[in-house]
Amino acid sequence: MNDILNALIDWVGSGLLGLSAWQLVIYTLVVTHITIASVTIFLHRAQAHRALDLGPIPSHFFRFWLWMTTGMVTREWVAIHRKHHAKCETEEDPHSPQTRGLKKVMAEGAELYRAEAKNAETIAKYSRGTPDDWIERNVYLKHSALGVSLLLIINVALFGAIGATIWAIQMAWIPFWAAGVINGIGHYWGYRNFEAPDASTNLTPWTLIVGGEELHNNHHTYPTSAKFSVKPYEFDIGWMYIRGLEMLGWAKVRKTAPKLSLGEIKPADARTLEALIANRYEVMATYARGLKAACAAELARIKAEGGKHSARFAEFKQAQRWLHRDEDRIPAAVQGDLANARAASPVIDKLVTMREELRQMWTRTNVSAEQLVADLQAWCRRAEESGIAELQAFSMRLRAAHA
Repeated sequence: MNDILNALIDWVGSGLLGLSAWQLVIYTLVVTHITIASVTIFLHRAQAHRALDLGPIPSHFFRFWLWMTTGMVTREWVAIHRKHHAKCETEEDPHSPQTRGLKKVMAEGAELYRAEAKNAETIAKYSRGTPDDWIERNVYLKHSALGVSLLLIINVALFGAIGATIWAIQMAWIPFWAAGVINGIGHYWGYRNFEAPDASTNLTPWTLIVGGEELHNNHHTYPTSAKFSVKPYEFDIGWMYIRGLEMLGWAKVRKTAPKLSLGEIKPADARTLEALIANRYEVMATYARGLKAACAAELARIKAEGGKHSARFAEFKQAQRWLHRDEDRIPAAVQGDLANARAASPVIDKLVTMREELRQMWTRTNVSAEQLVADLQAWCRRAEESGIAELQAFSMRLRAAHA
């Protein structure tokens, strides 16, 4: 009897494997990372956005793994995410911190997901093309809670009582990192490479924890791209895994973000217009750098004149931060400072005015392509005759672009 009791105590303390604390930590980090990889590669890039095709081996593995470690249903996750993109930052967005508040999305992201999953209209409208085979209907969908229950049993059997804690971490991993951090902070705070038509941000240019999902502004700018990194200093580990699957013949990338091609400088023509529209986010990011440089020059001039603590210096600091943004993304509280900065600097005012004129090349839908080409030629001519170095350099770069 004592032997049985001792064996039971040993099992509760260390489970069947008897792993050390460090081994348990490593195990937990590995399995949660596989879960993140499954979400970003299978659910997000392959299923929700069709950015890549996955072969049957990785597809079935990812489906099984997510059933075991999250209990999420593919069609529900995909539908909710597609609706997020379609209704981004509106009241219909299932989890926007811009409309629901950052605290609510961070603390109740999983609850928001479950509430939207009950919306039959959302599932029917946005889940097309997701798996609908026998195992999906009769196992993963019908018994979505069975997998996580089995995982709890397996964890406790292998690791003892601490297995329940590891299971709890696994259950909280996606709700915290994806539903909370990415859907919350990723639409509230961070850096932006592109002026995407929403509040999406990149959280960090380099991390492993969330599989590349931290490059959220890049993703919202190019949602059908299988690769989330766009800058040399950014790292998308999810893309690294996709390339590995490609080399094995288990995946095929369908699309990545467009890249502006440059050749010889020539008069703007239809190909220039096509390149401008296709690469408008990259083009406007380049323009933004010139506008920020002009603001920096004004700041340096004011500082040299001893006005570092003046109201004008503060206004140009605001200008450097906000003037490159689309007007509807600029807070009302800083509009006055920006107007004063523009009034004080003809150069910056001209840059902002011509930025809006350039943006109209793809926002005007009632103008013929021929007229747009003529307007682009006129824009380049005025830019190069402006005497503003930033405009001249940008125009010449634009005239070297081709689709």
